[in-house]
Amino acid sequence: MGVVDQEKGASSGSLAPEEVGGIHGVPPPKLDAVAEVERDPNFWTRNGLNAESFKKRFYGPGIVEMERPMQPRHLHMIAIGGSIGAGFFVGSGKALQKGGPASLFLDFLIIGIMMFNVVHALGELAVMYPVSGGFYTYSTRFIDPSWGFAMGWNYVMQWAIVLPFELTVCAITIQYWDSDPDHVSIYIAVFLVLITSISIFGALGYAEEEFWSSMFKLIMTVIFIIIAFVCVLGGGPSRGRYDTYQGAHTWYDPGAFNNGFSGFCSVFVTAAFAFSGTELVGLAAAESKNPVKNLPGAVKQVFWRITLFYILGLFFVGLLIPSDDPRLLGADENGNALEGGDSAASPFVLVGNYAGLKGFDHVMNCVILVSVMSIGMSCVYGGSRTLTAMAQTGYAPQIFTYIDKSGRPLWSTLVIVVFGLLAFIKVAPNGKGDEIFDWLLALSGLAALFTWGSICFAHIRFRSAWKRQGHTLDEIPFRAVFGVAGSWVGFILCILVFIATVYSSLDPPDGSPATAESFFISCLAIPVALAFWIAGFFWKKTGWLRVDQIDVDSNRRELDWDAINAYRQEVASWPAWKRLAHHFF
Repeated sequence: MGVVDQEKGASSGSLAPEEVGGIHGVPPPKLDAVAEVERDPNFWTRNGLNAESFKKRFYGPGIVEMERPMQPRHLHMIAIGGSIGAGFFVGSGKALQKGGPASLFLDFLIIGIMMFNVVHALGELAVMYPVSGGFYTYSTRFIDPSWGFAMGWNYVMQWAIVLPFELTVCAITIQYWDSDPDHVSIYIAVFLVLITSISIFGALGYAEEEFWSSMFKLIMTVIFIIIAFVCVLGGGPSRGRYDTYQGAHTWYDPGAFNNGFSGFCSVFVTAAFAFSGTELVGLAAAESKNPVKNLPGAVKQVFWRITLFYILGLFFVGLLIPSDDPRLLGADENGNALEGGDSAASPFVLVGNYAGLKGFDHVMNCVILVSVMSIGMSCVYGGSRTLTAMAQTGYAPQIFTYIDKSGRPLWSTLVIVVFGLLAFIKVAPNGKGDEIFDWLLALSGLAALFTWGSICFAHIRFRSAWKRQGHTLDEIPFRAVFGVAGSWVGFILCILVFIATVYSSLDPPDGSPATAESFFISCLAIPVALAFWIAGFFWKKTGWLRVDQIDVDSNRRELDWDAINAYRQEVASWPAWKRLAHHFF
């Protein structure tokens, strides 16, 4: 197994795209052979709409793979707008207040550069090796099985904790229209039921929901950028404040940077949270019909998300909303609390208000609501798929390997949905809910950085082992655009963001004294991840893998190298500008 034809770059013992990934040399079953046994001819069973669909399906020995209903359009829209949520539309307001427009722009740009390299590293690994529910397996395979254990549980916990947060934000966003605080728990229940209902349709339900919600976010963000551009030039209605040329006056008054270096560092936390979920395209690719063909195109779409949504959108926000605007903290000009909660503090909503565009603030609030619910769906999808993959590799209880007849990881999905009930803590009496919720969010605050850093480092280790064992770059069908150098950049930036977070927690930008409580609320994810690592070591009794111990041949995809080489020759014949564009777009 794993004998490589150096001329064609084909692995005689690798997996076909229609096969499922194994681990430790266990041969996986072919999906087609499994499908003949599993797939029920009944429409209602096949689509998870009757009691029969919830029964366990037979999938044979080896690693299980979910259904593959996702199409290229699903993957592309998940890559472009799938993880745009509260961190971008709402959290950017507090980030602007803490760090100023320059910090907002630069920090999101730096995190964007990091994420570009992370997703390209993930794309290269996912095309080579089937993801099948959890890219934590790359940490297991190329770094350290104990660290892979830690990253798997870290990722599950991240989404399990973020789900109740997103449900709460959904309810608070509704308060823009219904300010009765007693209704918050009702809206939390409504959105939890809605997310659960969509999850009944499995991967296809998630894919369709993400496609349409991402399309809506994309269209509205483009409209916002056009409107913001006109407002910056002074083309807003005369009844608003943008009827004269705005230019870059907010960068001079009140200033480009707020709260010095601590303010600059604090924005990194918001930026990292806003980018959380970008890596989900790697999980989604495992449930597409042809990930080898579809994933590279989806990975390249991340460039447009970073450029269009984050960089350009927030640049205009910084030009139109002054960082000392009291409404960024949810208050009016006199410091009184505003109805509408967090969404009223969104700079995107404020632009509509200040421009005098009747109804535009309500439209943007609707965009926020759709975006937050979309992230809630991503929580259920990402958490359940990773938990199932961990159970299949012995890193979680075997009950979570349960796949029903419609292809849903039933118990894994149910566990993540149950975590959504924690959202009701937010409405606990005596104000204790906020305090408890802050500690819950502390568990997931920096979890994504561990995932991203591990992906980059796994790619670096893979390339080292690949070269050590006599392979060439020509044998890699899809290569990260900046190669190992890009992964080093992504990995180092992850470490720098950790350092910046620790620094801002020790020197709060608001001038308040640093306390042990505020420090751990900011950095609790660090000791938790290390605790998982130690637990994994004592359970698995394995440690750091040497480069010569890394297996790069087992369970590789079998690829059509004739088609790949023909396509490479076609690309080589293109003009230089077209080849350059092809690498990035």
